[in-house]
Amino acid sequence: MSIRFDNRVAIVTGAGNGLGRTHALGLAARGAKVVVNDLGGARDGTGGSLSAAETVVAEIKAAGGEAIANGANVTNVDEVNAMVAETMEKWGRVDILVNNAGILRDKTFLKMEIEDFQTVIDVHLMGSVNCTKAVWEIMREQGYGRIAMTTSSSGLYGNFGQANYGAAKLGLVGFMNTLHLEGAKYDIRVNALSPVAGTRMTEDIMSSDAVDVLTPESVSAGLIYLVSEDGPNRTVLAAGAGGYARAVITETPGIYLKPDDQTPENVAANWEAIVSAEGAEEYTMGGQQSIKFVGKAAKALGLDISR
Repeated sequence: MSIRFDNRVAIVTGAGNGLGRTHALGLAARGAKVVVNDLGGARDGTGGSLSAAETVVAEIKAAGGEAIANGANVTNVDEVNAMVAETMEKWGRVDILVNNAGILRDKTFLKMEIEDFQTVIDVHLMGSVNCTKAVWEIMREQGYGRIAMTTSSSGLYGNFGQANYGAAKLGLVGFMNTLHLEGAKYDIRVNALSPVAGTRMTEDIMSSDAVDVLTPESVSAGLIYLVSEDGPNRTVLAAGAGGYARAVITETPGIYLKPDDQTPENVAANWEAIVSAEGAEEYTMGGQQSIKFVGKAAKALGLDISR
């Protein structure tokens, strides 16, 4: 099966360099019309220039594809809305959104200024919210949409010196989890990519040998599947160095304590049973947790909750 995007229109943010660039090139090579969005700032988000985006557009056109450059700052709602309006005016639809734009301002939480925390949240989390909000109604009316968030192992598992980045990245998983429920009836599928690649975002924390195998192209292969017509929904795909895996949040079965036993001491006494991973499940909506706990209570207390 060949994955194609003929007659599809994609917006890729942060597409002037690194992963965004290979995402844009890969989509264009398979027939998509691509909006190459990039503010053109430094790794910490300062500065700006449209030249990086224009270079990628030139590459796409040289290969026979269609693309336009856009320098919207994803944190600026008016600029994002104008980018989407320009896309609609030129091509009449938006089928794919890849929320890839990001910055780094790494420091330990003790030394981190609140401004650095807020700015990273604004770019990664709110930038993705702004872009998604701008295309959501379009995709809903079309009855078709594919959206990819860019999460990170820093958000899924933690990483020293990246409290701001990790908080933003895990926030995107929560965003995905709800959007997939709200978009399902309109064939809007929402997934998240957890990449590791040798780019300017990671160049000073990886060895040259690691960078050689951690190609952006290997990650983009996973991204392109996520936003394809037959791609999944509500999936966190980890990708790097040719490895692909699904990251899943599960919940242990846990225990039930009767009302008279619901004390901190009994929580402590039963801790091993509470955290035991045996029988852990993946939930696809928050209500499943409530159903589990109420079900345990009903069984222990002999209650009929079927009504």
